Amino acid sequence: MGEDTRKFERILTKKDLFVLAFGAMIGWGWIIQTGFWIDEAGVAGSVLGFVVGAIMVCIVGLIYGELASALPFVGGEHVYSLRALGPVGSFVCTWSLVLGYVGVVVFEVIALPSAMAYIVPGFNVLELWSVAGEPVYASWILVGGIGAIVMTALNYRGVKPAAQFQTILTLVIALAGIMLAVGAVLNGQSQPNPPLSDVGATGVATVAIMTPFMFVGFDVIPQSAEEADVPPRLIGLLIPASVTLAALFYIGVIWASGQAMPGSALVESPLPAAAAMETVFDSQLIGRIMALAGIAGVLTSWNSFLLGASRAVFALADSGMIPKRISTIHPEYNTPSTAVILIGGLSIFAPLFGEQMLVWIVNAAGLGLVIAWFFVVVSFFVLRRNEPELDRPLKLPFGYAFGAVALVLTLGFIGLYLPGGPSALLWPYEWLIVLCWALLGVVLYSVSSTDSELELTDLDTEELE
Repeated sequence: MGEDTRKFERILTKKDLFVLAFGAMIGWGWIIQTGFWIDEAGVAGSVLGFVVGAIMVCIVGLIYGELASALPFVGGEHVYSLRALGPVGSFVCTWSLVLGYVGVVVFEVIALPSAMAYIVPGFNVLELWSVAGEPVYASWILVGGIGAIVMTALNYRGVKPAAQFQTILTLVIALAGIMLAVGAVLNGQSQPNPPLSDVGATGVATVAIMTPFMFVGFDVIPQSAEEADVPPRLIGLLIPASVTLAALFYIGVIWASGQAMPGSALVESPLPAAAAMETVFDSQLIGRIMALAGIAGVLTSWNSFLLGASRAVFALADSGMIPKRISTIHPEYNTPSTAVILIGGLSIFAPLFGEQMLVWIVNAAGLGLVIAWFFVVVSFFVLRRNEPELDRPLKLPFGYAFGAVALVLTLGFIGLYLPGGPSALLWPYEWLIVLCWALLGVVLYSVSSTDSELELTDLDTEELE
């Protein structure tokens, strides 16, 4: 990583970092999954499942926090794994992460018209073809493509405008959640069952298994750490803090929705959270406001993962693991402009492949994300052993104990995707996506310059303290 290419500006505030992570976690899933959670585990069981899930992810987040405070540079996971594991281990980690981020980005491109179809009557216009049994509409291609162009342009023009956009939409989501909670307090139905009577171990486990993937996005903070004007210790603390607030948001939505309608009714609605809002206020208009908050969630998640993906791709190119020309930084906007265009440009074509194809991609992407988490935990152990003198502004007490728990958790997350697991990838479709991505990575790594022995001696952490 030469000094001539490293021109990122430290302009993100702690608020910017926080909303980038929070907005990444609070996407479209909560507005469509609430009914399923409550139907499976009841209100109390769903809340318990999210508490368990938040604790698991916070443990992994604390591992990230120590590493992010010690090495607050663009690329996050790439930097930690390169320093600890060398070029090959780092490439596997970061290439897996890029699969995860790109998978979310392309899914959000199709989630936007999907959300619009829920809200706008007659939105599905002019069926063109079908892919894997799912129709592709001209209206979906138009809205998804325009959305992709706008989001790419936003991230191309600077990280600060992207963060400001994120803040506005996050406020919309938060206000919608508060409205739902207030409506539930004022007009919610009393629960006839005693506390925890609806809790079943199977239902709680079903919800808890899903929760790690509802929290994916906290690792956007390490990706943008080099653009943050924030003390390194605070960067580390923001990671578990963002997970905690996301958990409280999910729990609040679950409780309020459960006060509005029984789980059996919620699960029948295409937008359970919006149906709950409509019920507690007895207003279809207010229900649509909640649906708009869901669209805001699509955009915040999209924005964060496009930002994270472009930084991860930049870090790979800057290390010579993929073509070097991708590691350009815009002279005016100080963004990894080529990487942004590459990710954003690919996403424009996502609506052409239909909703089912993109479900396969995002499922495969989930495996990539948890593999990256595992490599980060391994890097934590290696750096604790090999570099005990490394300045760690946020050093975890009982670090090896935290690391051991995180290692078990991340291996467990990977196991969810393997054959026999509750989230097992489908053969051949989803596994072929993983295999093709791995093959592409091998080819790019082989043909690119591999002068990637990064020592980080040119990255000065003292200026951040």
